[in-house]
Amino acid sequence: MKKILTVIAIIALGTAAQAQDIKFGLKAGANFASINGADNTDNITSFHAGAALELNFVPMFSVQAEGLFNSVGAKVETGDDINLDYISVPVMAKFYILPDRLSLMAGPQFSFLINESESLIETGDANSLDIAAAGGVELRIIKGLFAQARYTIGLNDVYDGGDSKNAVFQLSLGYMFF
Repeated sequence: MKKILTVIAIIALGTAAQAQDIKFGLKAGANFASINGADNTDNITSFHAGAALELNFVPMFSVQAEGLFNSVGAKVETGDDINLDYISVPVMAKFYILPDRLSLMAGPQFSFLINESESLIETGDANSLDIAAAGGVELRIIKGLFAQARYTIGLNDVYDGGDSKNAVFQLSLGYMFF
């Protein structure tokens, strides 16, 4: 785990040195989450909040790394709901369709489990690392204010003993300070 974080930090520092423009911001929003493959479950509404760092390399391309508190899970029809809290680190490649206005983004997300619902603690099934693929769109509204819509699908199982992957649709509002 420490090796992965060290490699990510080295890559981030190396690419930051080549960036022409660096922006820092905060964002928060709603999560509409489910666990694909889990029996007798339905969507749950929760939230995410955190910081974003955008490194602009050329006018039409940048990389945005984020650190988010991310609450996901699912409603269970026959028992306790599944609630999973993560520290998520999405690293998104951003392609600007309209310069400084509209962009498409895609990239990996690494999420580290920090809290889980009681029903999962008792069975010890939840995996501590969730690796996902994410994609979305961002609209810069005015000055630093932006809105994002993003879909994230897990690539590994949420818990052992089943084909279960996190699936989250996120709507965010944020502000880039500089």
